[in-house]
Amino acid sequence: MGMLKLSGGVLTSLAFLGGLAGMPAARAAETVQIAAAADLVYCLDALNTGFLKSEPAVELKVSTGSSGNFFAQIQHGAPYDIFLSADLLYPRELIAAGLADPGSLSSYAIGRIVVWSARADLDLSAGLALMATGAVKRFAIANPDHAPYGRAAKQALEHAGLWEAVAPKLVLGENIVQTAQFVETGNADAGVVALSLVLSPRLAGVGRYVEISAEAHQPLEQGAVLTNRGARNDAARRYLAFLKSKEARAIFDRFGFRLPD
Repeated sequence: MGMLKLSGGVLTSLAFLGGLAGMPAARAAETVQIAAAADLVYCLDALNTGFLKSEPAVELKVSTGSSGNFFAQIQHGAPYDIFLSADLLYPRELIAAGLADPGSLSSYAIGRIVVWSARADLDLSAGLALMATGAVKRFAIANPDHAPYGRAAKQALEHAGLWEAVAPKLVLGENIVQTAQFVETGNADAGVVALSLVLSPRLAGVGRYVEISAEAHQPLEQGAVLTNRGARNDAARRYLAFLKSKEARAIFDRFGFRLPD
């Protein structure tokens, strides 16, 4: 048989392909899908910037909203890797249902609530008691049926003996961000919102607020957990680890969150 002759160009191409075969595969792009409580909407910008400084190849896709709604979505197969809830209840229920990694559960921050108003003529020194007076016609809280911040607001009003008086005035937000929007736009005279929102660059200096005592409601201990999908995502695990770092804790503190032990 005659010998097959290869041109120099073909030999060069084969040698190049052979070299590629011996090289380690390039690291695949990593994506982390995050479902986060609405009180984190501005804080997450700073957290994600900090994480991406050392992880520039990771793509973070963030959705913010009501913790209860995200809980329901994950139950129905929504493709999130990390769930950052405004309480520990929903992550624990996901674990109980076999939908999240038990070993990944942690408390990343403790939320704080305030009475906030954009009206300059309202004297907030009386705190929640002002909400039962004629000076306030509409009062906004997040829906307590599925928003942990709404549950805390209701508990604080009940603790003060004001729930029955204030209930007819209530405007319910789907989440704590929508609740703040009602107050900012004047659709509510005042409201109970997350301290993290009124301290954010977006709302700092808008209106006035007074903090509600932590003793007036159950602690807003916020929980992070990897879903079963996220438990297989190394980048998601690294993101959760970052939330416990000194840098992340300083960011949480700057946005008014108390830090867990």
